[in-house]
Amino acid sequence: MQYRTLGSTGVHVSSLCLGAMMFGQWGNPDHDDSIGIIRTALDAGVNIIDTADVYAGGESELIVGKAIAGRRDDVVLATKVSSPMGPGLNERGASRRWIIRACEESLRRLGTDYIDLYQVHRPDAATDLDETLAALSDLVHAGKIRYAGSSTFAPSAIVQAQWTAERRQRERFVCEQPPYSLLARGVEADVLPTCETYRMGVLAWSPLSGGWLSGRWRRDAAELSSHRTRTMPFRTTSAHYDLDVPGNQAKLDAATELARVADEAGLTLIQLALAFVTTHPAVTAAIIGPRTAEHLRDHLSAADIVLEPAVLDRIDRIVAPGTDLNPDDAGYSAAVLADPKRRRR
Repeated sequence: MQYRTLGSTGVHVSSLCLGAMMFGQWGNPDHDDSIGIIRTALDAGVNIIDTADVYAGGESELIVGKAIAGRRDDVVLATKVSSPMGPGLNERGASRRWIIRACEESLRRLGTDYIDLYQVHRPDAATDLDETLAALSDLVHAGKIRYAGSSTFAPSAIVQAQWTAERRQRERFVCEQPPYSLLARGVEADVLPTCETYRMGVLAWSPLSGGWLSGRWRRDAAELSSHRTRTMPFRTTSAHYDLDVPGNQAKLDAATELARVADEAGLTLIQLALAFVTTHPAVTAAIIGPRTAEHLRDHLSAADIVLEPAVLDRIDRIVAPGTDLNPDDAGYSAAVLADPKRRRR
């Protein structure tokens, strides 16, 4: 297992981060089995776990808490806040009111008295960024969290957060969590260089592009399906899996060609995909999201793989650097583009 420093924090983490989204009702409802998978990953050298309060309505955090009991000091524990956790209008977002409450609830579910990395899951346009950073700073000073981070922020928002922290003397975001894969390379153009500029760590989510790079999605496949389309309450299938969407047709063509590249390099497509993400100098770790022990074994097999320049060149010819084959995979869109009212005087 390779280890890298998380940005400028001095904290060393494994190049594969165990994502816990699939533990619980969204993926594997068997708590004992999920706990076994987590502990196997820790025994293999993975030392960072990423979850979120919203994953299976808090069930993922409960499972992670059980799994790391007795090993807490060996784990860099990351979770997230801002996604809806109930029907109430104030049970979501990045306000001081919600962040403080949500943090306490995550600590309870995780069975710990501190969180290593507490990340804002998505930008909250309704809340002043300084309020968010002030609340997170207070949690750092109270010892409830060690560091704060962001997830799926646009480059401009990443910069704004850094400037706000400097001007207002707040704790800054030390890490960003963007989507990044062989099929979704848009962050290479701006997000990753911005993170390098501010010496931020990068935990890349969906390095297998939501299952597109698992090896099942290819032109000659007998059946094309994803577990996520049956269980996930978000990330609509029409945007990410419907083959009537031109961008998804492009992804299918690319996945088929990339599988050939992997085979000729003596790798599985999963190994190629994970090694590609961890090769980028801005990336600290790729977040793997196994649902079964078999998935975990497949993912761990990529831990020490380094891709040859010739292989990277072939990849660039299939998916150009800085390109998202399906724009919906970018993970964020500018508010001015998402809201038609903001495009008119």
